[in-house]
Amino acid sequence: MAKKSAPKKNAAKKSEVKKAKKAAQKKWSKKVTQTSNAMDLEKNIFKSKDPKKIAESVKNSAEKSKRKKAGPFQSAMSMVNFYENRTGDNLSAAQKKVLDASKNELRKLYGREEE
Repeated sequence: MAKKSAPKKNAAKKSEVKKAKKAAQKKWSKKVTQTSNAMDLEKNIFKSKDPKKIAESVKNSAEKSKRKKAGPFQSAMSMVNFYENRTGDNLSAAQKKVLDASKNELRKLYGREEE
């Protein structure tokens, strides 16, 4: 009685398809960052060590942009969150603290401090 080899081939193909999809999924945020027309950000602003500078720069970008879909506060906060999420494990703990502090600064700039 001969063994069927077709299931192994199908499993191998499925595995290859999954790997290709996963590779494509990893690149979506890079494409969004490069091609997004939501806001024009100051170059390397999220690498700054000054939370106030980050908040002010993102706020200015959000208020100047005519291409955003949401209000300036939501757009600015979303951009900081997007960067923080996109960098993932590559973001140092120190820089994560700076970005979290910049979100608090944004809240202050827009009069939305948490109490």
